[in-house]
Amino acid sequence: MTGNVPLDELGEFLKKRRSELSPRTVGLPETGRPRRVAGLRREEVAQLASISTDYYTRLEQGRMQASAPVLDVLARVFHLDDDERGYLFQLAGKTTTRTRRRGRQTVQPQLQRVLDDLTATPAIVQGRRGDILAWNALAAALVTDFSRVPEKHRNYPRIIFTDPAMRTLYADWETSAHISVAQLRMEAAKYPEDPRLIELVGELSLSDKQFAQWWGDHRVAARTVGTKTLDHPVVGELVLDWDTLTANTDPDQHLTVWTAAPGSPTHERLRILASWAVDQDLSASPPPG
Repeated sequence: MTGNVPLDELGEFLKKRRSELSPRTVGLPETGRPRRVAGLRREEVAQLASISTDYYTRLEQGRMQASAPVLDVLARVFHLDDDERGYLFQLAGKTTTRTRRRGRQTVQPQLQRVLDDLTATPAIVQGRRGDILAWNALAAALVTDFSRVPEKHRNYPRIIFTDPAMRTLYADWETSAHISVAQLRMEAAKYPEDPRLIELVGELSLSDKQFAQWWGDHRVAARTVGTKTLDHPVVGELVLDWDTLTANTDPDQHLTVWTAAPGSPTHERLRILASWAVDQDLSASPPPG
């Protein structure tokens, strides 16, 4: 490793993406010669990127840094999407800054008030690593009673992989879990020296084979928007749109809200769930201390 650049991670990412492409997908002619490994050869990547094979080999082996223009070309060669391209540049952009030691995240009181006022909309605030910093009562009713989860374990990826109830709550648990790993990968590129993130990844890699496999795939995803289907034990099927908003006071805090179109079955079931939450005395996260 040179400086603070996670060159081994960069090399592994390039290898994974190279293995997933064929000559046909990048416009190269098929030679008919048998291939010892799946995907493109290093010399083919170098040819497409207009760099020497030795230069590209050194990149994959973690023996040198890549310039921004070369990264830009490689992103096009590997057909990377916006998230993957951002991840590639993050991995290669750690030469000038060290990861600062960051303090405990807290939610601003005004953001907590927003959560509390969303009585008909489940919402949570996630911080670094997917830590759950705050939630409203309906989110507790929808997912789990976060207040019963020890604070040090109050982390969304951890809950998805370690709470058996999540595998029945999510109609497509595998896709949701896979996305959570990809989002965590994005976090790791931003904060590669975060000891709590390293500990979390190590714990989940040892306890869950799927997590270990997906972590090794180097897939990345940002928190944006999407749709999830839940099989809720109280109100049945819920088809929810989710959206993510970033806090201006802390770019590492993200408000996620789940909504449904007015008049839809899910919208009515959310109202029923909100009433159930009141009966169960489920509460929102405590006000910031």
